[in-house]
Amino acid sequence: MDTTLRDGEQTSGVSFAAEEKVSVARLLIEELHVDRVEIASARVSDGEFKAVQKVTQWAKNNSHLDKIEVLGFVDGTASVDWIERSGCQVMNLLCKGSENHCTHQLRKTAQEHLRDIRSVIDEARSRGIKVNIYLEDWSNGMRHSQEYVFEMMDSLCEMPIERYMLPDTLGILNPDETELFCRKMTDRYPSLHFDFHAHNDYDLAVANVFEAIKAGVHGVHVTVNGLGERAGNAPLASVIALIHDQLKLSTHIDENKLYGVSKVVESYSGIRIPDNKPLIGDNVFTQVAGIHADGDKKKNLY
Repeated sequence: MDTTLRDGEQTSGVSFAAEEKVSVARLLIEELHVDRVEIASARVSDGEFKAVQKVTQWAKNNSHLDKIEVLGFVDGTASVDWIERSGCQVMNLLCKGSENHCTHQLRKTAQEHLRDIRSVIDEARSRGIKVNIYLEDWSNGMRHSQEYVFEMMDSLCEMPIERYMLPDTLGILNPDETELFCRKMTDRYPSLHFDFHAHNDYDLAVANVFEAIKAGVHGVHVTVNGLGERAGNAPLASVIALIHDQLKLSTHIDENKLYGVSKVVESYSGIRIPDNKPLIGDNVFTQVAGIHADGDKKKNLY
């Protein structure tokens, strides 16, 4: 799932215009062939609502509506109302994945939170909206309150949820922890579809995605050029290269279109791609050292 238009837009100083959101969504889905695109958070602003309406109308006209997703909240019917009016049919419901968040931000017990979640899901489903779940701060939950995580999951797995999305919200995980924690989820709930959502605070987002896939998760979240909160998310181009070349797995992504889409997002976001950015930077296929240049000239060795 690409979340450039939602989490990527949370990059400091970045705000996409409505037509830019439509353009990026079209490029992601029709040029790159990304499976799913998260385009916004519910209830942000009137401008965001109009942008979502434009994207969903384009998607509906082109038979892509099932690929468009919006972040929603455990807020009674407010997010469901917003998403329904926007024309979107998939809600990514943000729930608390750590006891610390549930206790101190919501000031509720796990069971109280679960009752609220069930109410939102039932309302969404009654209106024809599919629901995926984000377990916000899941990585800290697995470090410090696994009993809470499993109490939540043991109930959530009985609800009509399509995907269970595991965010490393603060970018705290290392690859060993990522593999261990994701494996615990996939082993305990083998019939469920899990996504992993990495953040790059320790420059480990791509490495953590690698371990999450090896641990059996079914989907990963990315952004074009690694845009996102703080240090950003796992970069789309790097993750695709990792999946194709290192893990020897296949996706629907057309690698030949990655550079062009990256340049469009660079223009819209105002965030310049570093020249040495892996795979899409202007200098990454340029050899300067004499021995490298000699080897390339003789047999493309480098």
